[in-house]
Amino acid sequence: MVALFLSLLLAHFAGDFLMQPSSWVKDKKKRKIKSKFLYYHVAVHLVLLLITTQFNSEYSGAVFLITVSHFGIDCAKLYFEKKKTEKKWFFADQFLHLLVIAFVVNYYYPYQIPFAQLYSEQSLALITALILVTYVSAVLLKVLLSKWSEQIVKTDSNDTNNAGKYIGILERLFIFFFVVMDFWEGIGFLLAAKSIFRFGDLKESKDVRLTEYILIGTLMSFGLGILFAMLYKLL
Repeated sequence: MVALFLSLLLAHFAGDFLMQPSSWVKDKKKRKIKSKFLYYHVAVHLVLLLITTQFNSEYSGAVFLITVSHFGIDCAKLYFEKKKTEKKWFFADQFLHLLVIAFVVNYYYPYQIPFAQLYSEQSLALITALILVTYVSAVLLKVLLSKWSEQIVKTDSNDTNNAGKYIGILERLFIFFFVVMDFWEGIGFLLAAKSIFRFGDLKESKDVRLTEYILIGTLMSFGLGILFAMLYKLL
């Protein structure tokens, strides 16, 4: 099962990213179904699928279904995609392609989902820890840092689209897995990298309140990431 799944994934990613020049993409968007590169693209996928499945006749149905569905999904994307929805259609397109691959693999090798393991102590502890590290910590930090954030907002009208929130979530996830893997050096590297990126902002702003806000927020964020990771390891 794993070999077939990896073979189909390899063909998909190689065909969609490695062997699809940007000129093909531009022409497909412009001419849509009339673009010859749309058919070249599908043909490339067909050849890659045949190669990765080693021309095994047992998987001929899978190759046919994936190739035809790829053409249909790409056509739908070309006609329904707009400038404002390019990002959504990119992920939708990839999701549908991978869904077809998953369906094909399941046909040959039916999945057996280990529901019992999903409710094991380790799984429940991991899911709980990840929720704590990401969104619970984000809300907790927002409450604890409200005194400083209110002052910053009054003097800074820039809209970052909640970028800081997602940066914090990502950094705590990195810290969590660094601790779980006993790779403590990674935390030092992460702290150093963040300090370098933030140095320019602090230097140009010359605002003590902003400096305090960033330092306290960073230390608390790192502390929560380490705390929840250690608790998970203890459990």
